[in-house]
Amino acid sequence: MTASGEVGRVVGGAGCLPTGRHVAGEAANVAAGAGRLPSEAGRVPDFFVVGHHKCGTTALHQMLRSHPQIYMPAEKSPRFLAADLHPPAQMPPGSRLPRTLAEYLALFAPARPEQRVGEASETYLMSHLAAGAIAALQPSARIVAILREPASFLRSLHLQFVESRLESENDLRRALALEEERRRGERIPPNAYWPAALRYSEHVRYVEQLRRFHAVFPREQVLVLIYDDFRASNETTVREVLRFLGVDHAASIQLQHANPTVRVRSPRLHELVHAVSVGRTPFARYARAPLKLAPRRLRRGALRAARRRFVYAPPLAPDEALMRELRVRFEGEVAALGDYLGRDLLTLWGYDRVD
Repeated sequence: MTASGEVGRVVGGAGCLPTGRHVAGEAANVAAGAGRLPSEAGRVPDFFVVGHHKCGTTALHQMLRSHPQIYMPAEKSPRFLAADLHPPAQMPPGSRLPRTLAEYLALFAPARPEQRVGEASETYLMSHLAAGAIAALQPSARIVAILREPASFLRSLHLQFVESRLESENDLRRALALEEERRRGERIPPNAYWPAALRYSEHVRYVEQLRRFHAVFPREQVLVLIYDDFRASNETTVREVLRFLGVDHAASIQLQHANPTVRVRSPRLHELVHAVSVGRTPFARYARAPLKLAPRRLRRGALRAARRRFVYAPPLAPDEALMRELRVRFEGEVAALGDYLGRDLLTLWGYDRVD
């Protein structure tokens, strides 16, 4: 929403934006602020849920979408404005992520004129370009971030990355130990379309991430939520977000639960089931042939059932020794974040009990 209260729209009369030279492509030009948007560009988002993963952003996205005064695309995480993390040229084949500014803005075209328009991309907090890109696209944007205790966050994040085949190392301790090699471009899994994600410690540089947004937005336009509060009461938190967005905070909404975390029993088996689902190898094509005789809905159901029964399992109990090591490692970040937000996170997250 613009400062005048009108729904945001970028027109040709918008001022020139700063020039950027370091990253090629249309998404990077927006992120760097190069050029003007055409007068027919249409709606741009009024608000952005910027992350993190495994912090309730999916549930928040679904709840906000159920509000009659809000429009958000059904497909979450367009990620277009994080061009440093997701260059369009490096997107995996078949990706439905927008590759051009026109494709990105088309996501919001169905919104009614009176609705607030938003999107949720968990990678915007980690991106070095997204904050500036959002400010260039919509200076009056409202920003919502959700932060989680670092050790439990990285554990859930690693499980998700293994599930999505971004990470090939099934053991969290070993995955963390690979960080420096991966920073040098080594030991990158073949399916890692987002290699920077595997630099786990960079996900929890919370103060640095928030400062990028506070550098381009006043504090009153940035709402920082703590995951513990969201888990304790989804409804209370989403009502706070609705007030922040300036819509009816008492309206009926559909409460949602966060995405469940699962463990992958074997990355090799997980890869095989995926290969069967897409017919990528001769064996996979042979195994997939009988499935082609069934309706698509049944084929998808059979593959989902196979994953649930043979590939996925409930997460194991946390490795408490590793969790303690991570809390020692990130105690300084938690203390700095608490000071930055004016909240005692050391006590909330149990870091005051770390020896």
